[in-house]
Amino acid sequence: MSMHQEAGRRQFLKTALVAGGAAAGLPGCATTAPDTLAQLYARARQEASVVYCGGGPAAAHRNSIEQFTKAYPGIEVKLVSGYSRDLVTGIDQQLAGNRVETDLATLQTIQDYVRWRRAGALLPYRGPEFGRVADTFKDPDGASVAVRVFALAYGYNPDLVAPQDVPKSALDFLHPRFSGKVISTYPHDDEITLYLYYTIVQKYGWGWLDRLLANQPRFIRGHLGTAQEVARGRAAVSFDISAGSTAAMTAAGGGRILVAFPAEDQVPIWETRCGIFKQAKHPNAAKLFQAFLLSSDYQARQGVWSTRTDATPAGGLKPIASYNVASQFKDFIMNEPLVADLRKRFEAAIGPVAGDIVL
Repeated sequence: MSMHQEAGRRQFLKTALVAGGAAAGLPGCATTAPDTLAQLYARARQEASVVYCGGGPAAAHRNSIEQFTKAYPGIEVKLVSGYSRDLVTGIDQQLAGNRVETDLATLQTIQDYVRWRRAGALLPYRGPEFGRVADTFKDPDGASVAVRVFALAYGYNPDLVAPQDVPKSALDFLHPRFSGKVISTYPHDDEITLYLYYTIVQKYGWGWLDRLLANQPRFIRGHLGTAQEVARGRAAVSFDISAGSTAAMTAAGGGRILVAFPAEDQVPIWETRCGIFKQAKHPNAAKLFQAFLLSSDYQARQGVWSTRTDATPAGGLKPIASYNVASQFKDFIMNEPLVADLRKRFEAAIGPVAGDIVL
């Protein structure tokens, strides 16, 4: 681990383990004062609906909506789901045309929340549970707040991989036993996978990629797809598995897949941010929905790591800060020249993106 990575890791551990309660009282922040949930609900029922834009697999968002409507009947949640990058394009068009239809969005593209915040497009809001969120996962003024944390780990099919052969580092995927049996999303198509590949080549050099490609891996679009292919036995292993969503899929009978965390490499993590748009037509319903996503009851049931400092991970997972995490995704993705160069380099080596994304 480099000195820069170690310093970043120490800073992440420091901020992730310190409660963010002080942020709720920061002076000089132009924010909306938190209402009680009863007050929000009363006003939200008058609005009757909310338009929610959710990136990634639609099933997870539908589950959240089902829980929300049971807790707060009388409010219809209209879901628009899909690939985060495509959803951002639609939101940008709404903002440019001054005809915002989206009330709030939960996406993994944190750079867009930075951009929207700078443009004044987001409604700062610190809800009732905002102070429980770790500082590293929120804007102090409440312009955006993370509602989930994900990690990329290893996935393998136990019917195809013996316990002693489960990979422990990125180098293990180069072994001849895995020739033609490795699957990954395209790094030049998915930003968090691009970050994953970047951390690997930073440690092992670009020769690692050459050796991986010589081992004939298969590339598809979307982390749900990689997990499904391993679970169904059409691939044996992947170093590009979303750990939390895989656990949920297995619990639902999605096939044979187990998750392992690397013993020698870092675990890239990222968050899904939630933000309310300043021109939202249903601002109270949007605030209530965001407050629900941050509630202790919902966070305990969501199946992945929480951004709250007082939540215990489900499914036997350890707290996210206890892993050897690569936590600089925001800094990475905001470095536009580096990201553009990496996309070109990986596309030249792997080939153009092909196929539909699995969501």
